[in-house]
Amino acid sequence: MRQVPPLNPLHVFECAARHGSFTKAAEELSVTQPAVSRQVALLEDYLGVRLFHRETRGLTLTSEGKRYAAQIAPAFRCIAEATSELVSARAAAPLKLQVYATFMAKWLMRRLPQLQTNHPDLRLRTRTAVAPVDFARDNVDAAIQLGTGDWQGMDSVFLFSDEILPVCSPALLAGGPPVKAPADLLRYPLLHSHYRRRDWPDWLEAAGVTMAETQEPLMFPSSLLTYQAALDGLGIAMGQPAMLETELRSGSLVCPIDRPLRRDLGYYFVVPPNHQDRARIAKVRNWLLEQVAAG
Repeated sequence: MRQVPPLNPLHVFECAARHGSFTKAAEELSVTQPAVSRQVALLEDYLGVRLFHRETRGLTLTSEGKRYAAQIAPAFRCIAEATSELVSARAAAPLKLQVYATFMAKWLMRRLPQLQTNHPDLRLRTRTAVAPVDFARDNVDAAIQLGTGDWQGMDSVFLFSDEILPVCSPALLAGGPPVKAPADLLRYPLLHSHYRRRDWPDWLEAAGVTMAETQEPLMFPSSLLTYQAALDGLGIAMGQPAMLETELRSGSLVCPIDRPLRRDLGYYFVVPPNHQDRARIAKVRNWLLEQVAAG
């Protein structure tokens, strides 16, 4: 079996030998000078050899200490260089973020240039997925998820609520029956998104409107396609104002009934616990919160 001494005392000895001082070693290691002295003494007890002469005028290595320090120093240099190379490579790798396609296209995309301006050293790679993130399975560092904030075993930061209200093309309203009350919306085709099937029922229920069970929903496979159908005048969609800022501001989409519904759902920035790239995670999180506050 290989005879390897306790690694912490060995590290402390290498540092003290390199500096020729317990005090300077303590400064490098962010510990006290007595702590350095104790660790060196532990190593000396283990080896059965005196490594330092402790004299009133200062500290000097014994002949055994000099020889031992010279032999172990290259190993510590190799460890330091390998660690620096690994950390640098990780810092250069892109930070991987999982988002929903609609969130990416309608909210995040137009804000990414600002992230690059604020943090030119930060590379962000996004992937879109509808399924809830699984950090044990998915090769991502963080995710933006829709939910109530209850992700067991993960750290989450609230971004904004999932507010919904009806949206449609102004041309649709111009050529159709007037909309003066929520029930008037049923005179138009209602556009549904496959992954947000509760939006219309929840909004209508909150507005006190009952939709006929025989009414066949016009279903689209994504919110992006549902919004496009609304832009093209196919009917009225249940929209998320946070995702439709550009369309609502330009007037290409309007709200026939300005009655937003805010449920207990929201968008959260989610990361696994004890993520090792905390500095870059914090940059993205803080930038997202700044964008939310500014928006």
